[in-house]
Amino acid sequence: MIDLYTWTTPNGRKVSIMLEELGLAYEAHAVDIREGEQFAPDFLRISPNNKIPAIIDGETGVEMMESGAILLYLAEKTGRLMPKDEMRRLKAMEWLMWQMGGVGPFFGQVHHFVKYNPGKAPYAEERFIKEARRLYAVLDGRLADHEFVADEYTIADIAIWPWVSRHDWQTIDLNDYPNVRRWYVAMAGRPAVQRGYDVPMKVNEIPMPA
Repeated sequence: MIDLYTWTTPNGRKVSIMLEELGLAYEAHAVDIREGEQFAPDFLRISPNNKIPAIIDGETGVEMMESGAILLYLAEKTGRLMPKDEMRRLKAMEWLMWQMGGVGPFFGQVHHFVKYNPGKAPYAEERFIKEARRLYAVLDGRLADHEFVADEYTIADIAIWPWVSRHDWQTIDLNDYPNVRRWYVAMAGRPAVQRGYDVPMKVNEIPMPA
């Protein structure tokens, strides 16, 4: 059994989707970041950076924080959702790092300035929206001739998709990025993605493009 400490954020949903895809037994524990539960001493023991998600693997005794690292751990543990071919494996790693270094931080800033604090920092809003649109264009270009970002379905897709699921928060119309739209809709149709999206609780239906 894996204990998953999480909340209804893109980073949290990465790991719940991964666990659902793998079919691993897990128990989800809600860490309400609105109430500051990520600062509780028991949680800080697992995640010193006071961020969700985090896991404890009861089979191996491994305790981990950081969503990207957890995805890699689970892929290595099961031998699944990372390509066996070396070049494809490197490509999946490359796009995972792209999400961790670009999509997550910059989309997160759009959420902060545009959704939650509109009008307070016009320069920041303009800067981060512009970068979000650039990143969408990069992803759209990659998906123009690839079904998934690393050719086959991998942890890279699982890492990126939950952030794109907040396209409305980012003032993005997925119809402007047809390849992203095609990939996003296909991902949203996967039963494991649907189940993982609702962990640790259902908040809303998966946002779909018009």
